[in-house]
Amino acid sequence: MEAASKQRELTGDKAQRIVDAMRASVATRGIAGATFEHVSREAGVSRGLLHYYFGTKERLLVEVVRRDSEIRIARLDEPLARSASADDVLQVLVSSLQDMLDNEPGYFDLLFELFIAGRRNPGIQREVGELFKRSRDHVVEILGAKQREGVISPRFDLEDVVAYLFSIADGIALQVLSDPDKDFDPAFEAATAGARFLLTSE
Repeated sequence: MEAASKQRELTGDKAQRIVDAMRASVATRGIAGATFEHVSREAGVSRGLLHYYFGTKERLLVEVVRRDSEIRIARLDEPLARSASADDVLQVLVSSLQDMLDNEPGYFDLLFELFIAGRRNPGIQREVGELFKRSRDHVVEILGAKQREGVISPRFDLEDVVAYLFSIADGIALQVLSDPDKDFDPAFEAATAGARFLLTSE
């Protein structure tokens, strides 16, 4: 009963304020400087409440990334549903990644920080793995509809193709954020050509 009540609270306005405060704190102070003290003050809740909800800063980061991932993946639904060709599908995916890199690079900071935390903490690793799986599954579902429509014809199992696409996106993001002065347009072109090969059998 307590667990169910706690979960209901996590979907409420108070939990959203906490998540928003953590995201803002990371953007202002960085991961290391974003403490429960800062977050509790900015969210207007006690530190004890943060510990009750999340236990650790890493678990709060998981919740921030989970919610952000769900929003970003959901943004793909409508444009992908309108896609009438494999090139349309690729344009949606590439544009989404470029928009995130240009306007919301902090998402990747959180994601990579959680990956590092997961290497030290099996519980965090499982949560991050499940987060990735939910995102992949959602994209597989969307692209599966495109496959049934005949818009794409993957050369390999769609789950494996989507896992590859996620890997390429995360890898490019890491390089772009590490070397912002380099022109990565040719890398995007190469990645798009590789993805087109995997999504089409012609």
